[in-house]
Amino acid sequence: MNPTIQNQLSHRTIREFTDEPVTSAQLATLLDVANRTATSNGMQQYSLLRITDPDMRRQMAQVSTQEYLTRCPELFVFIVDVYRNARIAEELGHTPESRADMDRFIQGFTDAALAAQNMTVAAESMGLGAVYFGSILNDPRRMVKILGLPQLTFPVVGLGIGHPNQEPQLKPRMPVELKVFENGYRVFDSYLDEMKAYDEEMQTYYDLRDANRRVDSFTKQVVTKLLNVIESRTTILQVVREQGFILKAEE
Repeated sequence: MNPTIQNQLSHRTIREFTDEPVTSAQLATLLDVANRTATSNGMQQYSLLRITDPDMRRQMAQVSTQEYLTRCPELFVFIVDVYRNARIAEELGHTPESRADMDRFIQGFTDAALAAQNMTVAAESMGLGAVYFGSILNDPRRMVKILGLPQLTFPVVGLGIGHPNQEPQLKPRMPVELKVFENGYRVFDSYLDEMKAYDEEMQTYYDLRDANRRVDSFTKQVVTKLLNVIESRTTILQVVREQGFILKAEE
């Protein structure tokens, strides 16, 4: 097995980092890797923000409710960026409605997510650790303001990178048979029955990680997450519209 796959199979989220900085050479490589990521139609409809300002990080941590965001040696936000191509078209004398349509938004969102994962794989291959911050969308309207995003852009995910200062357990994943299907989607008779072994594995994992705090099985976590909605996250689609994207649905 090659080292890249070994690293991917050993992926752990790292939330605490040492004081050792990411070198300028490492940073340049990570940015080159992100830049070389495949993009939809070759349009490169995403951008990265490198966040070094302590006050911005503090505000972002308030949105994410994850204080350790402020301590990441390197912090990036990957964004949908249709603004750049819209400006190119405008300077060439064109303002088609399609520049802001849902297709462009999805392409940019996918581009940004792929670039973030590509950077993570590269970072881990260097012996660095990484943590994703999907929580930056806990308040998308405020995050847009914090980041100073123009129209036709939208935050997708944050990514912290640095030298690991912890060695967490490998978190279990459900069996691939519950995620991988051939020639069509498979519907199971009872998902609770299919998840029994995984539920037991997850409970053991949490017991070993924190023996003093009872953590429910994966299936119970599903219900807990669905019932405990972060109200501001329900406005995401509205904020996408506020950012100038045209979201149409058939009547």
